[in-house]
Amino acid sequence: MDQEHKPERPKLRIAILSRGPRLYSTRRLVEAATERGHTVRVINPLRCYMNIAPNNPEIHVNGKKLEDFDAVIPRIGASVTFYGTAVLRQFEMMGVFPVNESVAISRSRDKLRSLQLLARKGVGLPRTGFAHAPDDVKDMLGMVGGAPLVIKLLEGTQGIGVVLAETPKAAESVIEAFMGLNANILVQEFIKEAGGADIRCLVVGDRVIAAMKRQAGEGEFRSNLHRGGSAELVKLTPEERATAVRAAKVMGLNVAGVDVLRSERGPVVIEVNSSPGLEGIEGATGKDVAGIIMKFIEKNARPHRTRTRGRG
Repeated sequence: MDQEHKPERPKLRIAILSRGPRLYSTRRLVEAATERGHTVRVINPLRCYMNIAPNNPEIHVNGKKLEDFDAVIPRIGASVTFYGTAVLRQFEMMGVFPVNESVAISRSRDKLRSLQLLARKGVGLPRTGFAHAPDDVKDMLGMVGGAPLVIKLLEGTQGIGVVLAETPKAAESVIEAFMGLNANILVQEFIKEAGGADIRCLVVGDRVIAAMKRQAGEGEFRSNLHRGGSAELVKLTPEERATAVRAAKVMGLNVAGVDVLRSERGPVVIEVNSSPGLEGIEGATGKDVAGIIMKFIEKNARPHRTRTRGRG
């Protein structure tokens, strides 16, 4: 009797949209794809230009039309979200399977919009305020529970533009300063019991595949690894797992870094990241996150599988 053979993995052509081919996350994705027999190309989204034609959409780079791809992995930095998602939309128009869709990335990059969507679906969040006029600041501070509180620039990333105001006077001064610069800000309650730590849950598909606890450094409340925070393996509760998966699903992201705080009322989501870094979480957990992302692509990459169909 002939021995049964497992079906061979499909050999895919994968594009990675990234401006940093030497960055750890990009390199790991290239390694994982190559190890599994796929053809992979790193493409700078800012060097792409597009022919937006009804029946034959094209992308060109350096004077040449891009070859056909089966899947595209967007690693689009926050500073180039607008152009990066436009390029990704063009790939979607060409029938290429996006690991994260352009609409979902745009959703998650808008901090206010993402919090409103999560709140609408009942996902746990810190109490959050948003106002335009300086005259409304005092009442808004009362709405979120007063000082100490966290003030965040809507456009900030990696902990930049995040301030802890420990007194009502400090909060009013910081908010007035930001408003004077016409900056959009969120005001959030400070979750003291989190002790300067948050949990990064890495969601792929419909499950959390890795999680790490990030602890802020001495005299710092922001736990970002870029700001000197440390990372260690953490065991999640079922509620934390469910919250992270639900948050990614609400955003429409297949791959997401969901940042959660442990509060007295359960897990609260502070951010959903559409291009989570792989270095910290692979180092802290020992998991082959890049390989798991490749398995997800192998299972799901089919032509014209963009789900959102233009929904906002």
